Amino acid sequence: MKNKKLVAMALFVTTALMLSYIESLFPFFFGVPGMKLGLANLAVVVVLYDYGWREALTVNVLRIALSGLLFGNLFSLLFSLGGALVSFGSMAAAKRAGLSLYGVSMAGGVFHNAGQLVMAAFLVRTAAVGYYAPMLLVIGLVTGFLIGVSAGELLRRLPKA
Repeated sequence: MKNKKLVAMALFVTTALMLSYIESLFPFFFGVPGMKLGLANLAVVVVLYDYGWREALTVNVLRIALSGLLFGNLFSLLFSLGGALVSFGSMAAAKRAGLSLYGVSMAGGVFHNAGQLVMAAFLVRTAAVGYYAPMLLVIGLVTGFLIGVSAGELLRRLPKA
C-alpha cells in the first residue's frame, strides 16, 4: 500500500471512529434499545466508492474493533461486527448490481439491522427479538438514505483517490 493511500485509510478509520464516539454521546430513542443512526458508516460508504471494497472492509473492521475496545464491551463488539459484516456484504453486492449510491447505503442500513437482529436472537436464544424487525426496516431505510445523501455530497467535494 502506498504511503498516500495508507494515510488516507488511517484518516477514514479515525473519522469513522470519531463519528462512532460522537454518536454514542447522544442517545437516540427510536423505540428500539441501542438504536443508532450509523454515522460511522458514512466513512465506509465513501471509501467503498472512492477506493474499493477491500479498503472499505478494512476501514469497517478496524473501526469496529477500535470502537469496541475503546468505548464498548464484548456484546457491543459482537453486535457491531454482526451487523457490519452483513451490512457490508449487502452494500458490496448492491454496488456490484448497479444500485445507486442511495440504494447501496439504504441496503447497508437495512441489512445492518438484520444482522444485529440475528446476532441478538443468537445471543439471547430467542426469536422474540424479531418483534423489532418492522421498525428496524423503516429506520434502516431512512438512516441509510440520509447516510447516502451525505456520502454523495462528500464524494462530490473530496478530491478523488
